Amino acid sequence: MSRIGKLPVNLPAAVSVSIGEGNVVKVKGPLGELTQKVDPDIKVSVDAGVLTVKRPTDQPRHRSMHGLYRALINNMVIGVSEGFTVEQQFVGVGYHVAVNGQTVIFNLGFSHEIHFQLPAEIKAEAPAVKKGQNPVLIMKSHDKQLLGMVAAKVRSLRKPEPYKGKGIKFVGEQLRRKAGKSASAK
Repeated sequence: MSRIGKLPVNLPAAVSVSIGEGNVVKVKGPLGELTQKVDPDIKVSVDAGVLTVKRPTDQPRHRSMHGLYRALINNMVIGVSEGFTVEQQFVGVGYHVAVNGQTVIFNLGFSHEIHFQLPAEIKAEAPAVKKGQNPVLIMKSHDKQLLGMVAAKVRSLRKPEPYKGKGIKFVGEQLRRKAGKSASAK
């Protein structure tokens, strides 16, 4: 049995789950509404505020989908009730970030600014930076998959380089650093 798949998903009081035609799971809560199509072989049921996911057999295909769909549905429940947050730090001389509505403006050492349009589900803010600190971009959303994709896209604009660590990194991320050139002794 899958360790993740067999765990029940406890539903908070403000969250409602409905299973529609075609095995489509809809989760609605105070922060929004999300839907996920579940494989027809996997059975999803809701009883007394607890959602369970069951598989028909122990085939490798069913075992892999069992834990996957339980994790996706759990993320949907957490998202519509609490939400998710991603913080990214901009390390480098002259790196700046500003938020103007749904547009994020980056200065990343290029000869031009980069204007990045955020999806409507994501809210962003860039707190004021004190002298000697690196700028931070905070993004919040109820959709964990979308938030992760947008955060990865922002990070790809200027990935951290391994020598000085300059670039866009997640707050708390440990970078693998390389030693620079060393003078040869003659």
